[in-house]
Amino acid sequence: MNSLYHKYKHHYRANLSLAIPVVISNLGHTLVQTSDTIIIGHFAGTVSLAAVSLANSIFIIMLVIGMGISYGITPLIAQHNGRDNYAECGQLLSNSLFINVITGFLLFTITFFGSLLLLDHLDQTLEVVKQAKPFLFLLGLSIIPMLVFITFKQFAEGLGFTKQAMYISIWGNVLNICLGIIFVKGLFGISPMGIKGVGYSTLIDRCVMAVVMGIYVFRSKNFKKYLKGFVLLNIDGLRCLQILRIGAPVALQYTFEISAFSAAAIIIGTIGYHEQAAHQVAISLASMTYMMASGVSAAAAIKSGNYFGSGEHQKLRHSAISSYHIVLVFMCFTAIFLTAFNHLLPWIYTSDKAVIVIAAQLLIIAAFFQLFDGTQVVGLGILRGMGDVNIPTLITFLAYWVVGLPVGYVLGLQMHLGVRGVWYGLVLGLMTSSILLFFRFQFISKKHRDKTVLILAKD
Repeated sequence: MNSLYHKYKHHYRANLSLAIPVVISNLGHTLVQTSDTIIIGHFAGTVSLAAVSLANSIFIIMLVIGMGISYGITPLIAQHNGRDNYAECGQLLSNSLFINVITGFLLFTITFFGSLLLLDHLDQTLEVVKQAKPFLFLLGLSIIPMLVFITFKQFAEGLGFTKQAMYISIWGNVLNICLGIIFVKGLFGISPMGIKGVGYSTLIDRCVMAVVMGIYVFRSKNFKKYLKGFVLLNIDGLRCLQILRIGAPVALQYTFEISAFSAAAIIIGTIGYHEQAAHQVAISLASMTYMMASGVSAAAAIKSGNYFGSGEHQKLRHSAISSYHIVLVFMCFTAIFLTAFNHLLPWIYTSDKAVIVIAAQLLIIAAFFQLFDGTQVVGLGILRGMGDVNIPTLITFLAYWVVGLPVGYVLGLQMHLGVRGVWYGLVLGLMTSSILLFFRFQFISKKHRDKTVLILAKD
């Protein structure tokens, strides 16, 4: 064990120094939804909590599509920075900003019409649907400033500057919580807004974060040599295509996984609103650990991109394996935490005892899938840094939509295991994805390493 630590010690330190700020920053995205859930659960009731679950199950698909496309810039920035090609980084930023703003408007349009056309046909409780519609509209509108924020965040993180986005995310969440309570409760002379209040607080929070992150990137001395190539309207079709070749498959990867969980929420909604509310509580907690693991994944993508760009494939393997070690240790702790406090954690969200009992059962299942969830997202990050995105996209589709969700549907509804049966299927999907992505990493990384050794031997 000691020799293993010394073998990877340098990579542990390097990856953690990158990952910890990204973990906190990514956690900020989830905490927006978590704080919304807590505020609604305590101040607006169980039906409103179910409405948040329904709206989030649809919005999260739009969100991860946008996030996936915006992530297309990060490995490219890391690779060009590894080659000391600084001007290209600025040109990639201008093209990424253009793509993400257009994507934001398209996703808002889809969300708007989806809230009008889709929600009435999902066999959900009528009062839940009525409350979910205005909330979903506001969430959809907030995706535009959020993608602007993520564009600048991914640019900075691709260059190794991860702390600033962390600080902005922390203060953004403080703002979101304060405004959410004020709007929902109706403090300081404001009329109580109910569920719409957290929608407005989320929109304002994301607008502020986008502005502050943009100001930081353009005014910081750290980026001056990179921004020499930045011209706002200098849009190049080849660079846009280059970004989309990575971003679009990454968007599909996230979409296949998250949409399976969203479909699970809709399936659970046909069982009852107590089960749907419990699912929202449990998935909110599981999402927090997932987003923390995705911070390790983002750091792994950056380091893999650096090493891949410079042709150091043995270091790439060591760095990647150290990321696997980090996420396994971390997710073991979260699994123990969820198991130990499964009856207490739901009280954070709601005082409805029927919801708490069901959520406590789901948290035991969530504890079981922690290791699979962490290793699959790190595997995706490592492969993304190497520019390998197409086969991993196929793997995620197979894992969640061919294996996980159908099995969950059969166990939950056909075999009458209820909400637990649906979650058992999701566990199987995560396990499938985790194993196949690790095999893919081993195959690709060894192939590049052996090719480099062969070239050096010939020289």
